[in-house]
Formats: sequence, C-alpha cells, structure tokens
Amino acid sequence: MGILGARRSLEWLLGFYFLSHVPITLLFDLQSVLPRDFYPIQLRNLLKWYTKEFKDPLMQYPPVWFKSFLFGELVFQLPFFPIATYAFFKGGCKWIRTPAIIYSVHTMTSLIPILSTLLWEDFSKTSAFKGQGPKTFHERLVLMCVYAPYFLIPLMLLLFMLRSPYYRYEEKRKKK
Repeated sequence: MGILGARRSLEWLLGFYFLSHVPITLLFDLQSVLPRDFYPIQLRNLLKWYTKEFKDPLMQYPPVWFKSFLFGELVFQLPFFPIATYAFFKGGCKWIRTPAIIYSVHTMTSLIPILSTLLWEDFSKTSAFKGQGPKTFHERLVLMCVYAPYFLIPLMLLLFMLRSPYYRYEEKRKKK
C-alpha cells in the first residue's frame, strides 16, 4: 500500500469516526443537557446501564463544567460531524483541513480535564458525584479506555492535517 492507499485508509477511518459520532452524541451524550422527555425510556435505561457498568460519574452526575463541554459538542461539534463524514469518505477535500484542525484541538482540550478527573479524582469524597465512580485503578483504566479514543483520534487527525503533504496548502501567487 503506497502513500495514496495509506491516506485513503486514514480518511476512511476518520469518516467512520465522524459518522459514528453522530448517533453517540444525539442518543447518549446530549441526554445530560437536553430535556429528559426528548429521550425514550429505553435510551435513558441504556445510559443508566452504561454509567453503572462502567462506573462513569461524569455521565451519571454530570458537573456543570462537564455539561458545558457537552453543550459545546451540541453547538460546535455536532454540525461538523456530517461535514467531516462527507469530506473524509469522499477523500481529497483539502478545504476540511482548517475545520479539522479546529475540531481536533477543541476536542483534545476538552478531554484533558475529563481524563484528569477520571484518573485523579477521589470520587468517594467528592459530594458532586455522590460517592459514585471508579474505585480501583483497573476501573479507572477501563473508563479511561472509553474516553481515550476521543482524544487519540483527534490527535491523529491533527497530525494528519499538519503533516500530510496532500493537505498542506500551497499559496498561489499571482505573476506580475
């Protein structure tokens, strides 16, 4: 597989990432910021199962700072997902470079406090989480593995947009 094949493979991976992000955002993430009545009981129960099974206190008892990230996902990221899906499945859309860089930096910046909280917060003593959350290091690692792709894939996207010679714009100068 040559350079073109590797680029297209990465574009397809990114296309699937953004395509999968639409239902995840609409059906799960936004349950914390949108009115409860927007969601059928089955989806609310699925979110409850997830928060209990993976001991995710951020989704179970979302603090205000976390809700602000979810609101940012609703307002800024969700409209971008179909655009990015189209661009990466189509391939060769150089115009996606700047929006993809903005998205990746925004997402990675949001994930730093989330991952830090999951790794270092003492959930047993924090009243905001009502004593719920991962108790062992293994449980913390499992939960971090759920969130880690949302840091690692944007990091890969950022590096791809910055380093790929295909996506770097060549400034065209007018001849005098």
